[in-house]
Amino acid sequence: QVQLVESGGGLVQPGGSLRLSCVASGRIFSINTMGWYRQAPGKQRELVATISFDGRTNYAFFVKGRFTVSRDNAKNTVFLQMNSLNTDDTGVYYCNHHQLGGLKWDAYWGQGTQVTVSS
Repeated sequence: QVQLVESGGGLVQPGGSLRLSCVASGRIFSINTMGWYRQAPGKQRELVATISFDGRTNYAFFVKGRFTVSRDNAKNTVFLQMNSLNTDDTGVYYCNHHQLGGLKWDAYWGQGTQVTVSS
């Protein structure tokens, strides 16, 4: 099992910045991808950004150029630097970790952290 704990959400004005962090603990395997998803009220959960164990990144088109995902493998931590936030970025942000254990991939989720962009 893997446990994920997010931090860094909050209230920010449009144009502002926030940095989210997520620490993974437990039985972590080396081949893994960590990332962030978000869910706005009344909408489905959507991918924001992911980063693999070897540093390959993937971004949703709506955050390219504004958000940066990074990780510290030694600390099993993934970060999401969010700049130029707008009201559409409001939602609950969930940390995701999925890893290859043997012949299958297992996925884990954090409890979510609220990000509110409002003036």
